[in-house]
Amino acid sequence: MTAPVEAADLTFVRVPVSDPRVRPLLRELGDEYSRRYGKDAHAELARYPDEEFTEPYGGALLLLLERGTPVAGGAYRRHDTATAELKRIWTHSGHRRRGLARRIVAALEHEAAAHGYRRIYLTTGPRQPEARGLYLATGYTPLFDTAADPESIGPLPFEKHLPTGKHLKENDS
Repeated sequence: MTAPVEAADLTFVRVPVSDPRVRPLLRELGDEYSRRYGKDAHAELARYPDEEFTEPYGGALLLLLERGTPVAGGAYRRHDTATAELKRIWTHSGHRRRGLARRIVAALEHEAAAHGYRRIYLTTGPRQPEARGLYLATGYTPLFDTAADPESIGPLPFEKHLPTGKHLKENDS
């Protein structure tokens, strides 16, 4: 069993996609997607312009650092005026099963709500049961038949409505 994560050892940083600390994590994510889906997934990770994950364009990319080392990350981009779309949620393979992905998702939700989004939308692949489990466990509503074979559906869409105004401030304390 891995050691519990001490909050004092963890820091969230907002970075551009071009930050050199992002590259190794995206490379590992692309390699994993390629293994699971049997084709090169690196082009898929570059499908959206980097600018979409920056504040002026309605997005953000967060890294979770443990004692200065990137261990997890994720991003959101503008889906529509009220909706942020989560993308590229990952945890470094050497740091899984420690609750880090939950922390990333919660931080992205908080950021999105603070920037006026009222809903989160995302899709995950049918060969990513860990991601499906994460989103179900963190309150996301599946927008697909959960009893169906995931391979017959394709990308699995989820949504979550975010707290706004007074509720957001109460939850911050």
